[in-house]
Amino acid sequence: MIRAIALERVSMIPYGRQDISEADIQAVVNVLRSDFLTQGPAVPAFEKAVASYCGVGHAVALNSATSALHVACLALGVGAGDVVWTSPITFVASANCALYCGASVDFVDIDPRTYNLSVERLAEKLAQAEKSGCLPKVVIPVHLCGQPCDMAGIHALSQHYGFKIIEDASHAIGGKYREESIGNGRYSDITVFSFHPVKIITAGEGGMALANDKNLAKRMRLLRSHGITSDVADMIPRAPEELWFYQQIALGFNYRMTDIHAALGLSQMQRLDEFVAKRHAIARRYEELLAGLPVTTPWQHPDSYSGFHLYVIRLKLAEIGKTQREVFEALQTAGIGVNLHYIPVYRQPYYAKLGFETGYCLEAEQYYAEAISIPMYPALTEAQQDRVVTALREATGL
Repeated sequence: MIRAIALERVSMIPYGRQDISEADIQAVVNVLRSDFLTQGPAVPAFEKAVASYCGVGHAVALNSATSALHVACLALGVGAGDVVWTSPITFVASANCALYCGASVDFVDIDPRTYNLSVERLAEKLAQAEKSGCLPKVVIPVHLCGQPCDMAGIHALSQHYGFKIIEDASHAIGGKYREESIGNGRYSDITVFSFHPVKIITAGEGGMALANDKNLAKRMRLLRSHGITSDVADMIPRAPEELWFYQQIALGFNYRMTDIHAALGLSQMQRLDEFVAKRHAIARRYEELLAGLPVTTPWQHPDSYSGFHLYVIRLKLAEIGKTQREVFEALQTAGIGVNLHYIPVYRQPYYAKLGFETGYCLEAEQYYAEAISIPMYPALTEAQQDRVVTALREATGL
């Protein structure tokens, strides 16, 4: 017992981790023992479960959220000469998807409280872009940490300026906006979820694109599997004596999700609400434990019910008297698996080569200089949470 406690003290608490049950394991085993490992019944069952949960017409499962973002852009006609705008505080995939299509990308600064794409900055940038004749084809708002963006505000601007919307909800399945499930498509053309292991639910890897427009869904299904169709109605007529089981009618990709992954995702869907509720309980406890420390805890907009994929604090560096890096490394040394979500995308070396410079988005820069993600996942115990806060108190010198 004493040795177990000692090991606990030195073990690393990760910033996020999956929660796999025996039922999840059995679901995967059942597929492994079945006749279908790749494109069997589990994939459409998973799609149907997510679509039903979110209240949306169609769901298309893919091998990653990155793939989902790519085919979403293509389905909306993004190509050479087009511009896609997104948030600078996100994973690089939110921007890379535009470049995959031959388009260019630009960034809209963040809101100082939610850290999501700012509607005010978006409105200003759109007004300027209209004057110069370079409005975006698509805007990709990112629901950072699981908190939804101001989708009604973004949608209203899309109606005025004519751009399409892809919600990057990789962090946000199980969350709500204005009391409705994120992913229902009320304020966007396509919504994308991620099922990476540290996300709210996992399929091992995987993503999903949701849409109410059946033609968009059909296009994404085509693109995820080499551009190949087996639907006779979509095939080019051939000579009667020729035998055709399928035709490639577009240039697509091998972006399919397997039945193995879908079975795990479908099993995890049964605990989605439980997972999100636990994350909220952890967030409330963090709010209490961190009171009085020189940090800013996450602010939640009253229109939102976050998935709480991440718990990001901002350091009050003037009060701490230490650098962000010093606090970050002290926490790591104490066995706390902190992370940074995210470095502004335009600061990445690849994007610097495209002409973006440090300071391009001022709020994003300030966030980047102060933000640290501390552990957040459903199985995080109160003892572990206490350990995180104690380490943070020591790291900040209090």
